[in-house]
Amino acid sequence: MRLIGPNGDNVGVVSIRQALQIARDAELDLVEVSPNAAPPVCRVLDFGKFLYEREKKEREAKKAQTKIEVKEIRLRPKTNEHHRGFKVEDARRWLLQGHKVRVSVRFRGREMDYPEIALEDLREIAQSLADVSVIEQAPMIEGRTMLVVLGPAKVKVKKEKASEAE
Repeated sequence: MRLIGPNGDNVGVVSIRQALQIARDAELDLVEVSPNAAPPVCRVLDFGKFLYEREKKEREAKKAQTKIEVKEIRLRPKTNEHHRGFKVEDARRWLLQGHKVRVSVRFRGREMDYPEIALEDLREIAQSLADVSVIEQAPMIEGRTMLVVLGPAKVKVKKEKASEAE
C-alpha cells in the first residue's frame, strides 16, 4: 500500500505491517483513504479528528445548498381582478426570492364547462409575471383544477438591475 505519513509527506509503498508500526510509533491511526487506487492509499492520522473534519465539511456543504420551495396561489374562475392583483404581487415576491410558484384555478360545479375562462386568467398572470419568471409547466387540467407552474427567471434579471443602478 502507498502510505502518507503523519506530517502529510509521502512515505512510499510499504507493507501493511510497516504501515501499522509507523502508525503505532506516531500514536495515531492507520486510515485507508482510497481503497480503489492501485496500490491502495493509507494515511497515518488521528481518526477522531478525521471524522470531525469530514462531518464539518458535510455541514458546510449542506448550508451552501439551497432548497427551492414551491409556493401556491389558489384562485377560482370568479376571483375578481383586485383580489387576483394581491395574489400576483405575492407570487412576484416569492419568485424574486427564488421560489417556484404554482398558480391553480379550482373549478366548482358547472364551472368545469368553461375552462377557457381559467386558461385566460392563467395566461394573464403568467404574462404579468413574465419579467421575473419563466413558465416551467404549461397550463394543464388535473381533475377539477387547472394549473401552471412558474419558476424564477435566470440571473439575467439581477444583472440588468445592477447595470441600471450604475
